[in-house]
Parts: sequence; C-alpha cells; structure tokens
Amino acid sequence: MTAVDSLMLDAKQAIMEEHHRRFQTFQQEGRWEEALQQIHVTLSCASDLLNESLRVLDEAIATHDSIPAGDTPPPPSATS
Repeated sequence: MTAVDSLMLDAKQAIMEEHHRRFQTFQQEGRWEEALQQIHVTLSCASDLLNESLRVLDEAIATHDSIPAGDTPPPPSATS
C-alpha cells in the first residue's frame, strides 16, 4: 500500500465519519427526514470506502503474487 493509498483511505474514512456524525445529530434531534437523507449519504460514503479498500487489497495481492517465490522473505515463525 502506498502513502497515497493510505491518505485516500484516511480521507474517505474521515468523510464517512463526519456524515455519520451528522446522521446521529439529526436522529437525536428528531429530524427524521434529514436523518433519512443523511443515512443514504453515509451509506454511500461507506460503500466508497469499502470499494477503495478492496481496490488497495487487490493491488497488494497482485503485487505479492507477482514476486517470484525465492524473493519473498520467510515468515517470522520460520526464522525463530
């Protein structure tokens, strides 16, 4: 995972958390119509975060799979 990937995931998580906070505020204030609208935005942000996380994971797996077997370091338990 690159630094850019990490920053992107952190930013998307922060955005999702802010939308979730807004949803909770609307819910606590009994502003149900706004809360319902906000939960849709929150779920959309969560979906975006999950998709981005899967993309990063897929890239990490692809990178790992492309490394020749002899070039990978042994697992920590094998060196103990």
